[in-house]
Amino acid sequence: MYVGLAMQKHVPTITSDTLIIKADRMMEENKLWILLVVEDGKLKGYVAKEDIRAALPSGATTFSKHELNYLFSKLTVKDLVRKEMPTVHPETEIEVAAKIMHDRDLAGLAVVDRDSRLKGYISRSSMLAVLVEEMGLELGGNRIAIEVEDRKGVMAELSRLFFDLGVNILSTSTFYRDSKRLIVFRILADDMPAIVKVVTDKGYKIAGPEYFAHEWA
Repeated sequence: MYVGLAMQKHVPTITSDTLIIKADRMMEENKLWILLVVEDGKLKGYVAKEDIRAALPSGATTFSKHELNYLFSKLTVKDLVRKEMPTVHPETEIEVAAKIMHDRDLAGLAVVDRDSRLKGYISRSSMLAVLVEEMGLELGGNRIAIEVEDRKGVMAELSRLFFDLGVNILSTSTFYRDSKRLIVFRILADDMPAIVKVVTDKGYKIAGPEYFAHEWA
């Protein structure tokens, strides 16, 4: 999966000449914490909600209504634009973008091409949608997690085992927990107890929730 296949292609944007009051309204209407600043199609940075709110006159202001309206008609986001913004490209692997967001505690990333032209935005909710898709949840079937040795050919062995049983594999994922490697399959099978028995008879360990219960006891 690539970022370009999961990103939001249509995102609200502003220019550096956008009025602060308009930017604030756009954030409220779209429930945004930032707005991307774009000039001639190219990403120039972003403005943050806290900066917008800090720039607006407080409720305790001594300005008259007329003075406030005049002020609102002049204040733009130009001096609020933050130019240091991490970005990714549409061809970036989705897991690379997820790691950047995790490591830097970001709610999302702007997606640009090699000429810095804005192509979209990838958010945490987009990442969660990818997780649901890659785990095959919406395809139905049953989930089976198997603890295996971290060695060459083990995925092929299990895939062959399911093939011989006439089982359709909907999705696969690999996780590491301490020194353990877990392969999670979502499969279509009519008789899961029978499948579990065959897998365990072959010497594999089923890693259901009870297998890890001691970790959250």
